[in-house]
Amino acid sequence: PQAPSTRSDIRDCSAEPPYLPPTATNTTARLAALRGILRTHGAHAYIVPSTDAHMSEYISERDARLGWLTGFTGSAGTAVVTRDKAALWTDSRYWTQAERELDCNWELQRTTSIESIATWILKEVPAEGNVSLDPFLFSIDTWNSYSRALRGSGRTLLPLETNLVDQAWGDQRPPPSSSEIYSLPAEFTGSTWQDKVAGIRQRMEQHARRPTAVLLSGLEETAWLFNLRGDDIPYNPVFYSYTLLTNTTISLFAEQSRLSQEARQSLRSGCPGPLCVELHDYGQVSAHLRRYAQGNVTVWLGTEYTTYGLYAIVPQEKLLQESYSPVMTAKAVKNAHEQEMLRAAHVRDAVAVIQYLLWLERTVPQGQVDEFSGAQRVDAFRWAQEHSRGPSFESISASG
Repeated sequence: PQAPSTRSDIRDCSAEPPYLPPTATNTTARLAALRGILRTHGAHAYIVPSTDAHMSEYISERDARLGWLTGFTGSAGTAVVTRDKAALWTDSRYWTQAERELDCNWELQRTTSIESIATWILKEVPAEGNVSLDPFLFSIDTWNSYSRALRGSGRTLLPLETNLVDQAWGDQRPPPSSSEIYSLPAEFTGSTWQDKVAGIRQRMEQHARRPTAVLLSGLEETAWLFNLRGDDIPYNPVFYSYTLLTNTTISLFAEQSRLSQEARQSLRSGCPGPLCVELHDYGQVSAHLRRYAQGNVTVWLGTEYTTYGLYAIVPQEKLLQESYSPVMTAKAVKNAHEQEMLRAAHVRDAVAVIQYLLWLERTVPQGQVDEFSGAQRVDAFRWAQEHSRGPSFESISASG
């Protein structure tokens, strides 16, 4: 048996009574609510990932389902809840953090492999049991990995389009973003959205399979294509959206009321015609795709950013799958103007860093700077530069 921990900043579930640090979250009521919902759906286990419906690296507070359910706030992990057990899988960056944030309802699994998750599920879920999940939160590859791991075991992988954590979370769940979706000024883009659309349509024509549509799920894909920006996710200038681009039509799925007047005018400037952007509500994408897929069509998508939920809507023979969509590959090659803008941004950033190094030289000897105040200072120098919209990730500050 392990000796009880002498550390007071991590949990000790072997103590009597169990010891929890003040950073741990009490998840008893949350788990009870989720298990009640689990039973009504006839499911024996529910898998909760740390991502959103667009496979984003960073997520909004509204999508932090794993964090709400477990109390664990690391950026990567998977939880599985059965009718009487709960476990969290995360990698070595987060083991200590998990021991600080989890209560004793949770087993911590120090791995992230799907094989390990599946092995645990096979042990905890009875044969003939249902293992449920939200198909709009899993990549195609991850879904297939779970499917393979459970195949032949008697357990069924059961997609539920209602998210059970959202149901348990209820009206405590943060609201969707209401901030403005705005046009990026032409001085930064070097290419109009109409030119970008024409370029993607040309790639469609040149492809051997002659796809009739491209489906965009990655948030940066739609933002890049239409030269639009938002701030739905911290540190990322994106907004929740999907795009279905065909040879003759353009459908943008986003919260229409949030588009700035300028953005709306830009998108509607080609109406009617093949450069007219038809605006649909964000939640309409599945129904729209289902209708479109009934025709004589081929839908081109990038598997890295498309969820299994959307992928499963289109019959296999009507799919053209590649790792990345043509928008993602076009976006990766910067035009001459974008390159010039990148260099200019790096010069402004270098000025901020030099100001910071100078400030450190003057203030560190006085013993007044710690890692936190240092991070705040470098952020402030960057904010002061022209065109700054904030850092692209939280400053990682360390000394000594």
